[in-house]
Amino acid sequence: MASMSVRTAETDENTAPHRAGFACFVGRPNAGKSTLTNALVGQKVAITSNRPQTTRHTVRGIVHRPDAQLILVDTPGLHKPRTLLGERLNDVVRTTWAEVDVIGFCLPADQKLGPGDRFIAKELAEVKKTPKVAIVTKTDLVDSKTLAEQLIAIDQLGRELGIEWAQIVPVSAVGDKQVQLVADLLIPLLPESPPLYPEGDLTDEPEMVMVAELIREAALEGVRDELPHSIAVVVEEMLPRENRPADRPLLDIHANVYIERPSQKGIIIGPKGTRLKEVGMKSRKHIEALLGTPVFLDLHVKVAKDWQRDPKQLRKLGF
Repeated sequence: MASMSVRTAETDENTAPHRAGFACFVGRPNAGKSTLTNALVGQKVAITSNRPQTTRHTVRGIVHRPDAQLILVDTPGLHKPRTLLGERLNDVVRTTWAEVDVIGFCLPADQKLGPGDRFIAKELAEVKKTPKVAIVTKTDLVDSKTLAEQLIAIDQLGRELGIEWAQIVPVSAVGDKQVQLVADLLIPLLPESPPLYPEGDLTDEPEMVMVAELIREAALEGVRDELPHSIAVVVEEMLPRENRPADRPLLDIHANVYIERPSQKGIIIGPKGTRLKEVGMKSRKHIEALLGTPVFLDLHVKVAKDWQRDPKQLRKLGF
């Protein structure tokens, strides 16, 4: 008899359905989407930079829990397109929305709702079936009165456009306030499913793409306003150095930093190559942390004329 009750206890424990599925964060550029992804996954997966429009690849971070697996798809910010690249990015966004199980709409607490938020909310209202959670980010930057006003404004925006928010949740990814709560709210909205990825996976981006993103982030860092969208990075090869002792491996990475015009070359390289050296040192640290191995990084700056407007170049650079 006792042995039977042990078995039932076991089966009871296993009856809570495991959930797994995809969530994406949307919001205008710089609304805190990548920072939130990183805080949830607990590791740097999406590139974060405090300049808009830096995420171009759909980087997926994976949150593993005993009862669920939440796969985060980080879409580029949706915006009014000015170039062919802009249009491609917007298509990527819409396709992603249609394919995920839940959408988190990120709205910074420290900025009043503007035309950009409304533009995205209108698009969201068209995606009928997918549940939507409004996430108020950067709450560490405002007082409680401002936060309350923002929550009310978001509620009203939803009513006005016919969006029924599954939840409205304030969060500060930087202060780690309520980040886990976001996962708690998103997970019940996922379908019942076994895990879709093996336990150890934090992202399914190919390593070369992530390495390129880290180099690009470092390259953007010092040129705040001069070259916001003009930089693309392609990793040409990643090869273990031959004839190294087993306990001292070295990975050779050769990468090209592409810009649009010859005049931008000097900005990236810097006086006597100092800037490029800095970019190499910074990104190498992050790459070594990501791959867990020492790296030799060989960087070259090349001009790909007006690549953002040229379909052939866009394809070559992976867009």
